[in-house]
Amino acid sequence: MAASQLLDEQDDIDSGDFHVMVMVEDRTCPQIGRTHPSPDTPSSGQVADKPNDSKPTRLARGFRKALRKNQDYIRITIPKSSVSRLPSEWWKTGIAFIWAGFNLILTTVMITIIHERVPDKSVSPPLPDKFFDYVPRMEWAFSVTEVNGMILVALWFIQWLFLKHRAIVGRRFFFLQGMLYLYRMVTMYITTLPVPSMHMDCAPKLYGDSHGKIKRVLQLVSGGGLSITGSHLMCGDFLYSGHTVMLTLTFLFIQEYSPRSLFWRCYHVICWLLSAVGVVCILIAHEHYSVDVVVAYFITSRLFYWYHTMANNQALRGSPHNYLNRTWWNLVFNFLEKNVKTTVPCTFSWPVSLPSACFKNPCKSYSKVQSTRDE
Repeated sequence: MAASQLLDEQDDIDSGDFHVMVMVEDRTCPQIGRTHPSPDTPSSGQVADKPNDSKPTRLARGFRKALRKNQDYIRITIPKSSVSRLPSEWWKTGIAFIWAGFNLILTTVMITIIHERVPDKSVSPPLPDKFFDYVPRMEWAFSVTEVNGMILVALWFIQWLFLKHRAIVGRRFFFLQGMLYLYRMVTMYITTLPVPSMHMDCAPKLYGDSHGKIKRVLQLVSGGGLSITGSHLMCGDFLYSGHTVMLTLTFLFIQEYSPRSLFWRCYHVICWLLSAVGVVCILIAHEHYSVDVVVAYFITSRLFYWYHTMANNQALRGSPHNYLNRTWWNLVFNFLEKNVKTTVPCTFSWPVSLPSACFKNPCKSYSKVQSTRDE
């Protein structure tokens, strides 16, 4: 009995298994021995007149034809390892989203509280700022900042939707966004700066009107905290700049989670220009002090780099010499990144995948079996 094996390594997306096709042929071995020449056997001269490889070719063809007949197939399922180095864990992404939303709402509440403490510009004029001394105010500049910010957020959202590992990237973005809102809330509360320019008209103070303050919070949240929507009429949220945070954070994520080919590098340059022009226009519009923008950029970029340094270097996480482990949010980092065992690659996939059964031929695995038996 002779046996030959046919391995069909098929990665079944639905079950995550490998299938091995084993082909078994029941065939008696041919007897090999000396045979007497037949009268019909051509002489050596006649054989020499034919090509030398004609007989081996006929034997090979006959063997292949015989191999296709009387075959049985056994399907053996070998389970694939269920442990993934990049698990999605969408429930963690949901927790990070709640974290970002909670700090966003808390920041708007803090802005409403701080607004009541901002001194009147007739009593406390704007502080001296070196940038303002040399660059006059342009009224249109802040609209450019907010339009650029909305474009960057839209580009990042579309790019994030098509990322293969969008769950991991999403929870990183939401966690860092929540952290930056939390830090901003603290800096705004502990030091209240006067308005940076005399052109700013702050909404009237409400003092003990709790109902009016709640309405302002809802108005600020519904308008996205943008001046072009008419939702941001309060003052006091100067240190540090929330617009600079979003312009910087979205660009850093766009750059980090995209390829490095020529096309994508051009895309990075465009996004960088949108971010840089938006930040400069904040100062040209005299909507923030220069220190507000510098501190916002520094905190956003350092926090992004610290987080991704620990996330992309597995050896640093448990190292006793890694001082980044001493950050107060290290426990939250370990919770979010515990099961991520490698660097997240810049690969893309469709945001909504249709069931594979809609495209999969149920007889695809046995097409070769059927074709050989049909013969």
